[in-house]
Amino acid sequence: MSHSLSRRSLLAAGAASLAAPAVACAAQLPVGNPHRFRFCLNTSTIRGQKLGIVEEIEIASKAGYDSIEPWIREITAYTEAGGSLDDLRKRIADAGLTVESAIGFAQWITDDDAARKQGFEEAKRDMDLVEKIGGTRIAAPPIGAHREKPVSSLFAAAERYGKLCEIGEAIGVVPMVEVWGFSKSLSRLGEAVFVAVESGHPNACLLPDVYHVYKGGSDFTGLKLLSGVAIPCFHVNDYPADPPRETIGDADRVYPGDGVAPLDDILGMLHEQGGCVLSLELFNRDYWKQEALAVAKTGLEKTKAAVKRVVG
Repeated sequence: MSHSLSRRSLLAAGAASLAAPAVACAAQLPVGNPHRFRFCLNTSTIRGQKLGIVEEIEIASKAGYDSIEPWIREITAYTEAGGSLDDLRKRIADAGLTVESAIGFAQWITDDDAARKQGFEEAKRDMDLVEKIGGTRIAAPPIGAHREKPVSSLFAAAERYGKLCEIGEAIGVVPMVEVWGFSKSLSRLGEAVFVAVESGHPNACLLPDVYHVYKGGSDFTGLKLLSGVAIPCFHVNDYPADPPRETIGDADRVYPGDGVAPLDDILGMLHEQGGCVLSLELFNRDYWKQEALAVAKTGLEKTKAAVKRVVG
């Protein structure tokens, strides 16, 4: 895949990135919220405790989060065990939570026609699950073009993302282009922005991640070029100085403030752009060995402390 873009394409991307997609972020914040952020628990943070989605909902609520970001595989496991999606939706609402996003792995971007066709069908099923539990967004990572080889072109990826957005629009769920720093495609923030812009869909938006932006080699200052509504959800975490960028992995992520990421700059830019949902996404094996509620509480406390340090 060529990383060189024409001046015309870059200008188009820059202009369109400042336009507001149909799904806003700040408008969904509770009245009187001084930080302009909502706090969400991505269930990967306590995945190692193997609790199941019902207990994860309880923990997110007890810890004080505003919302939860479950994985599709957890919702599927719940229904396969006989659980009702209506009951799950009620549990979430009764716990005082919303579903701001969900994590799925449909192969929407791949060059393989047959796999992509199946991927769109899988995405449709995933979005339907999310909608049925009250969710409005889902991650769209570059699965299928992240290991052996990249997608043939960013323009092709943009067209496919546009189709994914059309599928989501019919269901009522917005797919967010996710930056994957280790991927052969969409490893950089600018590549994800290009795909969202060139999709031509009004709901197009991004799902950046502190760790992934660092891993992919992009500079965080690029975030200031995006309008606030272009980033409805942001995966928040931190990373240590060692291991280095070349070998750092998902499991090396740490609580916000416990690493060397420029969180003050990142959160400051997001705040100036209107705030967004900050979803704590960690895969730290040491945290998985600890009591889940304690991990969830610590993560929220450290995320809120990072925000307070920037915006008061």
